[in-house]
Amino acid sequence: MSKTILEIRELKREFTMGAETVRALKGISFTVQTGEFVTIMGSSGSGKTTLLNILGCLDKPTIGDYLLDGVDVKKLSRDELAQLRNHKIGFVFQAYNLLPRTTALENVELPLLYNKEVSSEERRKRAINALEAVKLADRHDHTPSQLSGGQQQRVAIARALVNEPVMILADEATGNLDSRTSYEIMALMQELNKTQGKTIVFVTHEPDIASFSHRTILLRDGIIQKDTPNENIRSAREVLDGLPVSDDY
Repeated sequence: MSKTILEIRELKREFTMGAETVRALKGISFTVQTGEFVTIMGSSGSGKTTLLNILGCLDKPTIGDYLLDGVDVKKLSRDELAQLRNHKIGFVFQAYNLLPRTTALENVELPLLYNKEVSSEERRKRAINALEAVKLADRHDHTPSQLSGGQQQRVAIARALVNEPVMILADEATGNLDSRTSYEIMALMQELNKTQGKTIVFVTHEPDIASFSHRTILLRDGIIQKDTPNENIRSAREVLDGLPVSDDY
């Protein structure tokens, strides 16, 4: 029986700008189950970025509730939020956010440096396992400049996995990649979801990327316009197999 890992209840987020109140989110509710692969879509001004910041524990709602793995985020202090982020969420960003002069292995180890319960030996072991999971076992000692864009994003995904989070939160993770490399990343996401049971919330503006997930939530003007299961989930691996061969993988 699946467990609710993420629960949003009547969530509103308002900002005061001068004499005006901007209502970025106007009372949205949804849940995500363990092992789900959900995409969140929305154009500029839809509330997508505001929701992403709340899901990532970078912001709190004005009204309403956000429960992550049973924890009420609204009740946490700043330090508690930081701890929750570090232990429960694996972030993948559009811009990779890798340290340029550090190896792939050292970049993946970074989140564990803040975890005093993990020894240096265990940290290295986990980082190696995470790189193997994203098929970069032979790139441990490469710096970002020695890696392609797709490989850099794989390092970023490995870094998101290393803390064994309850949820991977991806923000336009294919936004800087060409079509083929985007499909490679989505094939990896589908594999992590299927074989390891990773819960994935993937923010995107691209409908073809959303078609690889179980379900799509569409935001518009601060409300959920649609929340629909994807009846025909595409296989990114099958799409890749139908494309011309590329050396960048």
